[in-house]
Amino acid sequence: MGYRTLAAVLVMSVSTSALAVAQQAATAEDADSRQETIIVTGTTAFGATKSDTPIVETARTLSVETAEMFIDKGALNLASALTYVAGVTAEPYGLSTRGDFPQSRGLVLPRYRDSIQELFGSYNSTRADLYTVEQIEVLKGPASVLYGQGSPGGIVNYVSKTPRDTFGGELRAEVGNFDRYEVAGDVTGPIGGEDNPFSFRLVGLYRDTGTQVDQVDEETKVFMPSLAWQATPDTRFTLIGLVQDTDSDTAAQFLPIKGTLEPLDDGSYLDWQVYAGEEGFNRYNTSSEQVTLLGEHRINDNLMIEGTALWRSGEADYHQAWPAFIGGTRYINDVLGVNLFTDTTVARTFYQGDNTFDQLAGDIRLRADFTTGALEHELLAGVQHQDVETDSNTSYYFAGGALAGDFRYVLDLKNPVYTGAPDQSVFDAIYNNAPTQTTKDTGVYLSDQMAYDKWRFTAGIRFDSVENEGGAVSQEDDAVSTSFGVLYRFDNGFSPYVSYAESFEAVVGTDSNGKQLEPEEARQYEVGFKYEPRGIPGIITASYYDIEISNLPNPNSLPGNAAQQQGTSTLKGFEAEARLQFDEIYFQAAASTIDAEDPNGFQLSAIPETQASVWTTWRPDGAWKGFKAGAGIRYVGETVSENAALSYTTPDYTLGDLMVGYEWDQWDFAINARNITDEDYLTGCLTRGDCFPGLRRTVVASLSYDF
Repeated sequence: MGYRTLAAVLVMSVSTSALAVAQQAATAEDADSRQETIIVTGTTAFGATKSDTPIVETARTLSVETAEMFIDKGALNLASALTYVAGVTAEPYGLSTRGDFPQSRGLVLPRYRDSIQELFGSYNSTRADLYTVEQIEVLKGPASVLYGQGSPGGIVNYVSKTPRDTFGGELRAEVGNFDRYEVAGDVTGPIGGEDNPFSFRLVGLYRDTGTQVDQVDEETKVFMPSLAWQATPDTRFTLIGLVQDTDSDTAAQFLPIKGTLEPLDDGSYLDWQVYAGEEGFNRYNTSSEQVTLLGEHRINDNLMIEGTALWRSGEADYHQAWPAFIGGTRYINDVLGVNLFTDTTVARTFYQGDNTFDQLAGDIRLRADFTTGALEHELLAGVQHQDVETDSNTSYYFAGGALAGDFRYVLDLKNPVYTGAPDQSVFDAIYNNAPTQTTKDTGVYLSDQMAYDKWRFTAGIRFDSVENEGGAVSQEDDAVSTSFGVLYRFDNGFSPYVSYAESFEAVVGTDSNGKQLEPEEARQYEVGFKYEPRGIPGIITASYYDIEISNLPNPNSLPGNAAQQQGTSTLKGFEAEARLQFDEIYFQAAASTIDAEDPNGFQLSAIPETQASVWTTWRPDGAWKGFKAGAGIRYVGETVSENAALSYTTPDYTLGDLMVGYEWDQWDFAINARNITDEDYLTGCLTRGDCFPGLRRTVVASLSYDF
């Protein structure tokens, strides 16, 4: 199915469904819970909006994937859980074991859990595991009023599994291709009887799996205990612990453009699953521990205090060998004047990194519901502070000595014979013990959601103070962020809206005059609508956005100009989503387009201009009750990476996903297949010289027992 045909069917979008946040859930799911229809209101106090305002009344775009939804789609990680969300490029770097790198509106999505950012920097902690979350939320566009400094693309927020007041749980096992094996368990309930104020939840998982690259395996262990205390009818605290440990290799092989996007000299291509690393040297071993405290206290019918506190620590031991992006033949033949290797021979860079991450963060807020004249207010006033320390110490042996004429570590990617890695003394000699980087950010914010008859108004403001320190570098920044929105709810379920939002992100350093660099700033205009059909549970939304990012580096490094922040980048696009329940059939569709340019006028690298998807699930009643089936199609348009000298276009691709299963009594069996036709595709190629193969067909059978 071509994109234009598919997009014509998809003039729809959704921002939500099934939103009863886990922290406030007080009843267990019964055996028929997966047959429930979509709920388009609900509370998200510890979610992306920090508000009880129904999402259909919020003048912003928010997309939600509940656990039921991403389980039905066969998602195995955060990236695959977002492949059906409009405007999100979920897998820009193809198969990955180092983390998840989803992008929204062309920009990176910072990772939050229970409304607190839980990942800073790169390759210094574990990736989030889907089995620990109830739902995933993507708030799109600038969000500095609620969250302080961050990406103009938005945020992705996980809602953690938390204790319930009725006993229940599940045991689950999975087996799949690429030697995938997984067992998991989740049990929750009151401690000492139904009337006891304490309840618990224990979530655990063990996974042992290979990947489409034979030498790349993963072993993951997760344990997440939590305890809730209903101190009074109006006061509840929840303490969540999370320990995770993963031993793996790095799946990204950074394969050269020649042999992937472009043919080799003989017209053939490389095996895209070739291992370009070095066995015995490569590894990506991560561990993390964290403790989260959620609290809420209702003072009276109109006032409530809520808060989130997080302590988190992580580390990563990262070793990898990869092609040095100089093209073995071109570098060795043309530069060194020798002719020893084929066009598939590459010099390899060897890298070692010891990375750590420590964080203390808190967010406390007062919510007040009151009336002034004809206006009804839901006021949110908060104070947020985070103290983050990251440390990255590395050894970087570029091209493995090939620049000095040492070709011992080159690899023929078409006929690989692995050479071993350089001696550890080589890495010790070039070890860079970088200074620890510390960021402290304190923000005070105020947001008011007002209702007047059928009108809904939103206004917010925030003041932030940011301190960055690293070695001899010390810098302080201040920023004020604002947001506004207007929405009107017609009686027929149609709600048009318009909104404005800002974001900022500190830039550490000085220009050539010694002047401290200003924070990057962004503003977004968004206009759209949300529609709740009468008689059909669900929601349809569509939006158009215009983002401008300023204080970027100079366009084309303008000569003779000392100022370094005259660059601007623009992003404009359209997104549409729909999630509808037609009796036995759940239907979800998404479509998006984007026109994004960097300060030099080039298209943003590896960002598809068009995307579209459709997913449907059938859970029949009657004689077929218990049977379930699902099918989906994902289209991702071509991407471009370009600079003044080069331009690479990566072709578009279309993938199909299937699910079939049966539910009986307390048992649930399913088989999920993603990329059912086993398409070979590239998610993107970069001007630095490498490409990223997409995910091959993945088939997983799961069996769970609910109690």
